[in-house]
Amino acid sequence: MTVAGTAPMGHSETQKEGEMRVAAAQTHPAWGDKEAGTKRVLEWIGRAADERVQLVAFGEAFLSGYPFWVSRTDGARFDAADQKEAYAFYLEAAVELGGPELAQISEAVRDLGVFTYLGLTERGAGPARGTVYCTLVAIDPARGVVSAHRKLTPTYEERLVWGAGDGHGLRTHDVGPSRVGGLNCWENWVPQARHAMYAQGEDLHVAVWPGSTGLTRDATRFVALEGRCFVLSAGALLSPGDVSDEFPLRGPALDRAPEVMYDGGSGVAGPDGAWVAEPVSGEERLVVADLDMSRVREERQSFDPTGHYARPDVFEVRVHRRRLDAVTFDEDEGRSSGGP
Repeated sequence: MTVAGTAPMGHSETQKEGEMRVAAAQTHPAWGDKEAGTKRVLEWIGRAADERVQLVAFGEAFLSGYPFWVSRTDGARFDAADQKEAYAFYLEAAVELGGPELAQISEAVRDLGVFTYLGLTERGAGPARGTVYCTLVAIDPARGVVSAHRKLTPTYEERLVWGAGDGHGLRTHDVGPSRVGGLNCWENWVPQARHAMYAQGEDLHVAVWPGSTGLTRDATRFVALEGRCFVLSAGALLSPGDVSDEFPLRGPALDRAPEVMYDGGSGVAGPDGAWVAEPVSGEERLVVADLDMSRVREERQSFDPTGHYARPDVFEVRVHRRRLDAVTFDEDEGRSSGGP
């Protein structure tokens, strides 16, 4: 198992069977600007492709940005005009799953051949047109968007701007020699959510974060040990200069803000809980690791949480994976032949 804290320039070694190269794109978002943010995503997918990465992951809500302002501007004030204006901006900056931004990114993923996990702010289409979800999309080079997981429960002040998700996106995907799944931020602490991913034969778990070495240093190794799988944690960087000048609460939200608001923390842990690539703090880079998937099988000799160490005679787990919308429209059976 070889490791590269940065992209290994000039790497010429032939990849062995069962090996997989993964990366976290630890970079700054174009906060609140979905057009510029899309260009940034395309740039870093291209960088990953140049280094022959098979799977790349971006931080939580990377496109179009984590709602950092809520905790810095008394965001819980009810019916506050400035908070309404800030939310309207944030809603407009969110992307729809069928929108042009994801179409462009999916095209690049197809052309470059890099499976991509992208954290984004999703605006509902039809139902929930006025709601923003924290969504982690998985984009396959051959099939496009293969899952869109809406964060099950936004954490603390996030609940003021993000809607609650459902189990529709709790899915794994085959990528090279690995079966891969992913969760958003504190979902990685939720036992049932992790259990649902492990039960699908997960070899590589992608954990995306807004950008916190303090969180990833503990959680990455814990999930790896529990799941006996590799864990790729992807976090972003955020500085005041990343925030759109058009954001209504930019001034108050950035008042006395530190130069580094979110410090990344991207890293990779192995199925024995040891670091493959230790968390990188405060530095923009492609955090790359070459993984030997046979290590997963080795570590499951002693512990397989949803296999020989499970007790289905004692515990019963059921996961509901239907997309939950506020309304379902049935087709009109008695429609007049003269009407539209």
